[in-house]
Amino acid sequence: MIRRSRVLAVTLLAAVLVTAGACSSKDDKGSTTGGASGSGGDLKKVTYVTAFGAVGRDSFVWVAKEKGFFSDAGIDVDIQKGAGNVQNLTLIKSGQAQFAALDFTGAEIQAGLGKFTNWRAVAAIHQQTLVSIMTTADTGITKPTDLTGKTVATAKGSVSELLFPAYAKLAQLDPKTVKLQGAQTTALNGLMAQRKVDALSTFLLSKKALETASKKQVTVLPYSEYLSDLFGNAIIAREELIGSDKELVKKFTGAAMKGLQYTLDHPDEAAAILNKAEPTAAVPAAIGEINAMKPYVSPPNGAPLGHLDQERVARSIAILQGNGLMPAGLTPDKVVDFSFVPAS
Repeated sequence: MIRRSRVLAVTLLAAVLVTAGACSSKDDKGSTTGGASGSGGDLKKVTYVTAFGAVGRDSFVWVAKEKGFFSDAGIDVDIQKGAGNVQNLTLIKSGQAQFAALDFTGAEIQAGLGKFTNWRAVAAIHQQTLVSIMTTADTGITKPTDLTGKTVATAKGSVSELLFPAYAKLAQLDPKTVKLQGAQTTALNGLMAQRKVDALSTFLLSKKALETASKKQVTVLPYSEYLSDLFGNAIIAREELIGSDKELVKKFTGAAMKGLQYTLDHPDEAAAILNKAEPTAAVPAAIGEINAMKPYVSPPNGAPLGHLDQERVARSIAILQGNGLMPAGLTPDKVVDFSFVPAS
């Protein structure tokens, strides 16, 4: 399936790689908003925004704080609950947050459209996109072409919705034969459980939540089967902060990756830490998400946790451009600073 997505992007890939230039983002000069150090060795204070709410996939940042990984790095982190890419990018742009987690593919699209450009990804949380088609087993949908004539609910304006046509075409499904129904993210599982739709286009980590809501077995069709070069969530930092205090960004990234590794190694403890900080986060659901994301976190070829491969980023940009999701011009160095988690 890797070959399919690369064939789709091949003509654009060369242009992206040729114009990419340097791997790391430029060192912009400017004052740091947040992260200011107090006198006498005080911790540097920063604000971090989760990808979406307080759920298992984001638990690693609470783990890093609880286990002292951030404080050991000289950082005091204020963790705020995010509400998706646009809000998180807005908080980064306005300087209300210095770091955030978000869906990297969606952020690439925003940057390519020129809407949000003052950020750089510093570490990957998921090495592949977690967007998927999910449906209950009783629908009989087991492959993409079974969606012909069906209704699929997805969060309106989400990366799931934007990527569906590309996924469908690669899966030999005519996207025009599928009705996409926009809905609030929090309403998706209920729509499927009540069989008001035939399937969902959403993140595969919510499989357990859908099983709980529907009381049925769930079938998952990952977009990554056909769009294997797209990353999932990533940690981003303000471009201004990278330029003015790169050491702080390096220490934050290292502590966050320690938290991610600890979370993967100790899912039960990580879920309990999340629940302690955010009591509405159910422990079983958090454990389910952590375990579900394990196969998607480790980089290939033995690269360290969090590594973003430049050629893959270039291919992901080419795929998005090739499907008309953004114009030509975006290059990997405009969305990633590759210096924080090098390959070796």
